Amino acid sequence: MSAPEVGVLALQGDTREHLAALREAGAEATTVRRPDELARVHALVIPGGESTAMSHLLREFELLEPLRARLADGMPAYGSCAGMILLATEIADAGVPGREALPLRAIDMTVRRNAFGRQVDSFEDDLEFDGLDGSMHAVFIRAPWVERVGAGVEVLARAGGHPVAVRQGRMLATAFHPEVTGDRRVHRLFVDSLR
Repeated sequence: MSAPEVGVLALQGDTREHLAALREAGAEATTVRRPDELARVHALVIPGGESTAMSHLLREFELLEPLRARLADGMPAYGSCAGMILLATEIADAGVPGREALPLRAIDMTVRRNAFGRQVDSFEDDLEFDGLDGSMHAVFIRAPWVERVGAGVEVLARAGGHPVAVRQGRMLATAFHPEVTGDRRVHRLFVDSLR
């Protein structure tokens, strides 16, 4: 079977690291900045970054509604950190009206932005992650957590008692950044779900 073509939303955030991780996990990876590029990929990764800035750029690049439509039609997606925030159906503390983070409504969950604290509160932890052998070293940078999951959402990992990795069908999200650790198991889990 040919490698799935996976786009990485390249408006803001750690695009290069996700491209490398996806390629190592067996995908054809490309950047997505425009609606026609979004239309050509089979799946999408939404990287970490700043969720309100990414929401603003999604509107500016006329990607918000096309992306919502593709996700509603079942396009698989993986979001890390800010990507997790944007994939939620509801964002707690979304920001200042007019400049808030906008939910893409792809995973039935409520996510709280910066839940673990500010940049200075960033941390690393070893997590048990359902479906992966052994623990996973996780890097949390101004990370969110999940406050509510819907009936169809599977919690894959927790930190401090809070869900930090979830899956709903072929949608996957983590509050941490596996792309910066060299551990490709989360990306492989996502790419394998596309085959």
